[in-house]
Amino acid sequence: MEDRSHKVLLALVMLFLFAVIVLQYVCPGTECQLLRLRALSPAAAADPYRAEDETPARFVPRFNFSADDLLRRVDFNIKGDDLIVFLHIQKTGGTTFGRHLVRNIQLEQPCECRAGQKKCTCHRPGKRETWLFSRFSTGWSCGLHADWTELTNCVPSVVDSKKEVRLRPSRKAFGEVLPAQSPVSRHTRSLDCVDSPSEHNTMGCSSLGLNFYYITILRDPVSRYLSEWRHVQRGATWKASLHVCDGRSPTTEELPSCYTGDDWSGCSLQEFMDCPYNLANNRQVRMLSDLSLVGCYNLSVMPEEQRNKVLLDSAKENLKRMAFFGLTEFQRKTQYLFEKTFNMNFISPFTQYNSTRASSVEIDRQTQQRIEALNFLDMELYDYAKDLFLQRYQYMRQKEHQEARRKRQEQRKILRAKQAHLREQGENSS
Repeated sequence: MEDRSHKVLLALVMLFLFAVIVLQYVCPGTECQLLRLRALSPAAAADPYRAEDETPARFVPRFNFSADDLLRRVDFNIKGDDLIVFLHIQKTGGTTFGRHLVRNIQLEQPCECRAGQKKCTCHRPGKRETWLFSRFSTGWSCGLHADWTELTNCVPSVVDSKKEVRLRPSRKAFGEVLPAQSPVSRHTRSLDCVDSPSEHNTMGCSSLGLNFYYITILRDPVSRYLSEWRHVQRGATWKASLHVCDGRSPTTEELPSCYTGDDWSGCSLQEFMDCPYNLANNRQVRMLSDLSLVGCYNLSVMPEEQRNKVLLDSAKENLKRMAFFGLTEFQRKTQYLFEKTFNMNFISPFTQYNSTRASSVEIDRQTQQRIEALNFLDMELYDYAKDLFLQRYQYMRQKEHQEARRKRQEQRKILRAKQAHLREQGENSS
């Protein structure tokens, strides 16, 4: 009985070896081996972006976006004149993301970051020009936490000033005011340097080969507001912010201060919420909208309700037409979309931080409702942004799966052709 079982086992081993030899003969290349490895690997079916940020199991879109709105693939020319411009909104996790940009991207010529220095040198390969406009590469060249209105007017002139005169392109600046239009009729101007952005030009402004790709990070408004309060409570003021709009900074009457001393340190959450001039209120909408459409900081230009609508519409449009935006609550998906958009890969994966200073603040339901009311524009913008963000993620993943399916089909065709060729050779030889 034992001899019989040994013979059966030996026969099975011989059959397996014969099958391996035949398979190697039929498909000697790496294509079949990779297909088999992917099929057998348990990690193949796992989605590395699924569980880390508590994404809803079934995401149901609320807004209708076109394929052009969802597809983001930028032919970023780091060796040419293309420039990534990071619009850094306070307390959205922009510092962490900004460090990723200068320290965590696989580049032919990585950024040089020296210990003890806040700024890194991010030069294009073979040139002494930067490919990144951010606080960690160029510093606050357009003012501390410059908003969309400031950046789109300031960045082209800063870039031109760093080039030799003979290399400066002859072009119009970004935020150039359109001829005699009322604030209401101009609120859809947005990033109007390009009337209809193409697949490879989704940042919204291009001129003579010089492309500005605007990016930003958004955050849940309540968490962001609490985080800013805790930051101000420790002594932060952002007094160096210029708030330049239509060529000038606001007057003290247009933008009063919430405190009389050097800073607002030690203020309670109640005091923070009670100040009617607090720039923390709806900060994300104001940072992303074209303020010149509403007369900048002059609140007497139009009724409040009309002003709010113009600002929100402008912020949504500018955000939609940016080359990329991420959400603090979705770190791995933010990483994925950036990599797919710019075809630039990060060295190490992003980490989802669920414990922050804002999360440690315990507030009751009434306080939360008041914060939401103070930031009602930001709440609506974030709902819009989250929907667009998750739709883009789904769309890009579907594109990725379709491409992988197409490659598998091509590999199967090649395999079948080889098998048919081998059979034909066998029939001819016989």
